[in-house]
Amino acid sequence: MKKLLVLSTALATMGFSAQADVTVMSWGGAYGEAQTEAFVKPFMAATGIKTTMTDSDNPAPAIKAMVEAGNVTVDVASVEYADGIRLCDEGVLEPIDIASLPAGADGTPAADDFLPGAVTECAVSTDIWSNVFAYDTTKFPEGPTKVADFFDLEKFPGKRGLRKGAKAVLELALLGDGVPAAEVYAVLSTPEGVDRAFAKLDTIKADVVWWEAGSQAPQLLADGEVAMTTAYNGRIFAAAMNEGKPFQIVWDGQIYENEMFVVPKGAPNKEEAMQFVAFATSTEGLRASAQQISYGPARKSSMATEIIFKDGKTVMAPHLPTAPENMGNALETSSDFWVDHDAELNERFQAWLSQ
Repeated sequence: MKKLLVLSTALATMGFSAQADVTVMSWGGAYGEAQTEAFVKPFMAATGIKTTMTDSDNPAPAIKAMVEAGNVTVDVASVEYADGIRLCDEGVLEPIDIASLPAGADGTPAADDFLPGAVTECAVSTDIWSNVFAYDTTKFPEGPTKVADFFDLEKFPGKRGLRKGAKAVLELALLGDGVPAAEVYAVLSTPEGVDRAFAKLDTIKADVVWWEAGSQAPQLLADGEVAMTTAYNGRIFAAAMNEGKPFQIVWDGQIYENEMFVVPKGAPNKEEAMQFVAFATSTEGLRASAQQISYGPARKSSMATEIIFKDGKTVMAPHLPTAPENMGNALETSSDFWVDHDAELNERFQAWLSQ
């Protein structure tokens, strides 16, 4: 109740009022559930604005198609960082003024409270998440422990789960082939580097089970269809904490980035959508999200005090991608790289899949 009062006070100072319904498109599964609990329900309670969550395997293509068709039915969408940049450049998104976002709970202006890069021309970070790989500890009691182990079918036999797409898969291949994180994008920017990444993927291609929706990765692991899989770290954490699955994340070679809230151009309830974004990305909103799922908040003020999981006892810091002990061989996704190379590398990826 105290948290709700604090959030309600923040809303009042921003002049929020109940006017229309808001539709939020996100990724479903444990992530969608966490956003519903952290953002949607408190926003409705504080404003009276009916807010509905709808799921998508990837909201970015969906909202682009809506805007181009002139039939936008979504007010807010959760997209990957590079997609937020690209869609903004293409005129698909409404600009978001950082001055319109609430100050931190300690009074720090939003421009100083958000971590560097967490607010762009058309998008605001909801969390910092990571592509990791994970395994079932009942099958591999002694490991794996390194990103190279993902590609070692002799020492760690069994199927591998991979997201069906070039992004984060090509980087993982280079990391697994021994390229230091700091050099991955320099290597991947060359034809030889791209060839090297696909050559590494060739070594496990026959043993890959491809997934597309984030909820599929932990399910593949739970069903025993794969021995290990790449996944969004929060999905593995949720399966372990909420369902008691014997899953272990390997942080070596993690690939992390900001997830972003955006408002599509022509959103039917633009004003209320902006209200929702401001609410969700406030100090309290981002802290509430980190209490639901293990994605790091993008505001300094949200991390000012210890974050405890919703079970009331689990300290979240060690489970976040940004924990110092998890950053030893971490790679930050380059949005610039993917804005420039997404189309060509996915075309090459699709051609490789069909070979």
